[in-house]
Amino acid sequence: MSIEKLRPFLAEGYDNFPKGRTISAVVLRTTQSETIFRTEGAGEPMCSEYVQAGEKETATIPRLVMTKRKQVSPERRKGREFLRANDLLYKADKGDGVCALNTNAPCEMCIDCFLYGFAVGGGGAQKSRVWTEDAFSVLPATDLIGDRTINAIFETGTMRGEKGQVSTALNTSEYIKPGVHFLDIVTFRDVTADELQYALSNILLTTRYGAVSSRVGRMENQILGVFGGISELPSSLELVQGVYDKLAENQLEHPLNAEVLTSVAREVIAPWINKRGISVQLSSNELEAFIAEIDRHLEPEQQADFLKRLNETYEPMRKVKAAAKKTKGKGNAKEA
Repeated sequence: MSIEKLRPFLAEGYDNFPKGRTISAVVLRTTQSETIFRTEGAGEPMCSEYVQAGEKETATIPRLVMTKRKQVSPERRKGREFLRANDLLYKADKGDGVCALNTNAPCEMCIDCFLYGFAVGGGGAQKSRVWTEDAFSVLPATDLIGDRTINAIFETGTMRGEKGQVSTALNTSEYIKPGVHFLDIVTFRDVTADELQYALSNILLTTRYGAVSSRVGRMENQILGVFGGISELPSSLELVQGVYDKLAENQLEHPLNAEVLTSVAREVIAPWINKRGISVQLSSNELEAFIAEIDRHLEPEQQADFLKRLNETYEPMRKVKAAAKKTKGKGNAKEA
């Protein structure tokens, strides 16, 4: 297996209790179209934070922020599409339908619930084993944002109606330009080899993020490095600051050369193998083979078998939960 080097930090099977095994992936996210990341409705500014530009460059700059929820939500939905297609989502205890996000009625039994976690109002929770943090843009937000005026077009396809009335602009909204690079660290805690491949496949397959994703928000994700150890890697902010310092020696203007950025990012993360608690890093050849293995599992003729194999690993825990619910039900009946 291409990830044999990571074996000491992969779980053999699902366990409720953490064992301190950590796999971390360095992800480069690049916008391929206009994209919108904001926390409120239309007209609100893009999500950004003032942070130190680099580790050496101490000037403060505004950086665009792709918040953790903006990352993990579409990636979970992508995985759940395949679970739904293969009938691997279970009926929730509450309501009439199968497991669904944001309904306060998770099934607590599917791959998504076991891996990404859930919370139920009134009791019951599973902590996510996929840890995310905010991803930051390499360049300042002021260089990466444009304005777009949205006009109301009549059904005739013009801005003038049948009675001669002229359409007015609906609003002016900010957007993030194409070709903007975000750097991100995703951490997987106590996951099995199949769980790791499932989660990474969700990242690689997800192509739409942010608001109005049916129109804009196209993004490409690239995995630059995978590490194993007993602690987390440096933060996304530390990563982007290190990259900024090295890029400052060349040019720092939008759009950045993608090959140069990728090379610099890999140069920055290479010494992380010497960080406390970090034991292994996949080489470029090992990482390439690992991504190819994930791609094979995504092929239509193999995807169903892969998902069913992963789904079966949770069967012992499902039996434990079912027995606990049955015992609880008998206890309530006696009290009545």
